[in-house]
Order: sequence, then structure tokens, then C-alpha cells
Amino acid sequence: MVFSSLFFLFLFLPTVLLLYYSSPWRLKNLILFAASLFFYAWGEPVYIAIMLLSTVTDYSFGLLLDRPSDSQARRKFIVVLSVIVNLGLLSFFKYGDFLITNVNSLLGTDIPPTELPLPIGISFYTFQSMSYIIDVYRGKVKAQRSWLDFGTFVALFPQLVAGPIVQYSTIAEQLRHRTVDMPMFAEGVRRFTIGLAKKVILANNIGLLWDGISSTSADTLPILTAWLGIIAFAFQIYFDFSGYSDMAIGLGLMFGFRFSENFNKPYAARSITDFWRRWHISLSSWFRDYVYIPLGGNRRGAWIQLRNIMVVWLLTGFWHGASWNFLLWGLYFGVILVFEKWAGLRLLSKLPSWVGHIYAILLILIGWVLFAFDELPAVGRYLAAMMGMNGQAWVDSGTGYLLYTNAILLAVLVVASLPLKYYFVVRLRFAAYSRPAWHAVLLLLSIAYLVDASFNPFLYFRF
Repeated sequence: MVFSSLFFLFLFLPTVLLLYYSSPWRLKNLILFAASLFFYAWGEPVYIAIMLLSTVTDYSFGLLLDRPSDSQARRKFIVVLSVIVNLGLLSFFKYGDFLITNVNSLLGTDIPPTELPLPIGISFYTFQSMSYIIDVYRGKVKAQRSWLDFGTFVALFPQLVAGPIVQYSTIAEQLRHRTVDMPMFAEGVRRFTIGLAKKVILANNIGLLWDGISSTSADTLPILTAWLGIIAFAFQIYFDFSGYSDMAIGLGLMFGFRFSENFNKPYAARSITDFWRRWHISLSSWFRDYVYIPLGGNRRGAWIQLRNIMVVWLLTGFWHGASWNFLLWGLYFGVILVFEKWAGLRLLSKLPSWVGHIYAILLILIGWVLFAFDELPAVGRYLAAMMGMNGQAWVDSGTGYLLYTNAILLAVLVVASLPLKYYFVVRLRFAAYSRPAWHAVLLLLSIAYLVDASFNPFLYFRF
């Protein structure tokens, strides 16, 4: 089940809200947990057992860690065992076939791949569960005594399948004590509507442009068409993923939860360091708190810090998928971030801000090529087309047609992705009474698109 479906909008969500608000407090988490299991089982009826196994395991490990009489060595062993179980499940389903394929290629063996489908959201709920265990071990939070409350945290359907990655410490209190007033509920509806419009109106439509260009042989692409294609992909993945995050945050508010923001106008960045402070913030925060800082962060000298950055970014790339292109993508950004830490940020600070914007956007777009194509030869061919190395012209008649037919959409995407409120657009403010009408228009337009749309899953479902 996806948020951008008529079934979710007109049957599942209204039913859950009705049951939730008509029930006493003691039943609210039970309703959310049951609804979340149904939501997950709708798309993953078999793999719901994997999520429940992870939930029961980490709940039990949390209780074991909360015994004050245990030695430090025993508590550390419990944490290590929990990490092994969690990463073992994640690795088996997400990376098993990747490992088998590469072993077969390297050693000439013929080990059959499992060909098991990837459980939706396993990368997200695995990291959430591990954050709980590590925080209990550190004494940052108390172990959750209620299995129902812990299960609600892991399975909570607004952020279950594509984040944001919610650390237990940020909502531990909210699991037991939360309230919703009309302004909070209205804000939730507003955020959800904006996220739905981002996904259905913007991401899906610009995705058609990317699909058309990416399906064309890269050897025949004019230079500008190749750049237009990867710009379209950059917009698609941003509005798709940030749209999902907006919907998740909005749904959380409707049920009394305040999730952390996951995006902050990333294409306004003036460096790659700045970009990764703005893009998928919950993932960057997770790796900072549970990998970068435990490795020593920036406290043990420059070389250790640079090593830690590279480790984090290799893991970040591998987290996104079991493919060499994702490892290369992580390595690519790791090298850039090391360069910026060493000298790049100082150089950029001496230049006009627009230079930083151009520098960041160009490197981000090249990075998206690495991300978009699973096969490394396809990455090379597309980059060659962008650099004019395939002998094609800058433009052709097809380029002009694509620009003409997508000009308005591209203009809207630029305005929606950059903080233009700092410029002339800030003068075009809506009166307070007009904003609900504007959001109603967005909702109606989104529903109109969904009526004729086919299945439109979120891009990050596969991660």
C-alpha cells in the first residue's frame, strides 16, 4: 500500500483515523500497531514475519540491557549480538544475491542466487531498531517495558517503509504521552497534502521525461538532452522522496507524533557538505550518531577524521543498494567531502555564493548519474553523453521539443525546490484565508491525477 493511492486516501486512512479518535487512550497504540501491520501486510504478507522477528528480538535485547546487575562486558555482548541479528537479516535479504553473484564471478563457482524479493522498508526499520538498542546501552533512554509500545515504534505506518528514520529517543515520550489539537491536526493535513502534490503532480510527471530520455541509447543523446535527463531525475527523486517525507510527517502530526524534518531545500546548497546537511537528514544523522562519532569523529586528528568520513560514505552507498554503482556513489561523495574538509570549503568561502551553487549542482547531478543506473557501463555511457564524448551535437530538434513541452513544469520545479522566498517571490504572499483553498486545489488536482494513474510506488521503496 502506498500513500498516493485512492485506497489509502479514501478507505484506509479515514478508517484508522475514525477508530483512533473514537477510542480511549489505552487502545490508541493498539489501533496504530494493528493498522500498521495491516498496512505492511498489504504489500508484504509473508515478510511481515521478518519485521515482527526483528521487533521481538530487539524488545528482548532491550530488557536484557536494562538489568543493572549485569557487567559491562555482558551488556556489550548483548549489543553486539543485537547488531549481528539485525544486520544479518538485512544482509541476507538485501546483499545475499550481490555477494553470491560476485563470488561466482571471482571464483568461477555456480552458487544459485536466492532471488528473494527485498522486504519493503527493511533498511529503515532495521536502523530504527538498532538505534533503540544502542541508546539503551548508552543510557540515553530506558528500555521500553511495553511490547505494544515498542512494536508501535517499529511498525508505525507513516514512516515504516521509506522513513524518515526515527530514532527511538526522539519519540520515546510520545509513545506514552501525546495530544493532538486542531491546529496540529490541520498542520498534519497541510503537510500531507503538500507531500502528495509533490509526488503525484511533480515527481510523477517529471519522471516521464527522465523515463523517455534514459530509455534512449546514450550514444545517440545530444549533450543538452543528456543534461536535461539527469536534471529531470534530480527533480524526480527529490520531489518523490521529500514528498513521501512530508506525507509521513503530516500523518505523524495527525496521530500526535512529531517526526524530525528530512529535507531542507537541498538544491540550494553551496557545497556538497551543505547538500548532505539538507538531504535525507535522518540518514545522515543516524550515521553520524552511530558510526562517525563512535569511530572517533573529528576528535582524534585530521587523518582519522578523513578515514571516518570515507567509512561512513562507503556504508551510506552500500545502505542504498546491493550494487557496485551505489558503492561508487558513496565513494564519490566521500572523496568530495574529504576534499571539502581539507581545503574545498575554505576555497569556496572566498568565492561569490553563486559559484558555490553551480559547483554543488554540477557535482550533485554527476552523482545522480551514478545513482540512477545499476550497471556501471550504463553509467559510463551516460556520463560520456553529458560530456559530449559520443560525438553528438549540443542540441537537436528533439531537445527543443522536450524543452518546449516541459518548460512550465521545469519552471515550477525550480521554484518549488529553491528557497525563492528570499527573492522576489516573497512578495506574492497568500492571505491567511486563501491558504486552505490553495491546499484544497492541490488535493483535488492530486486526486484527479490518481484517478487515471497506474501504480506509482515511491523510488525509495527499493532501498
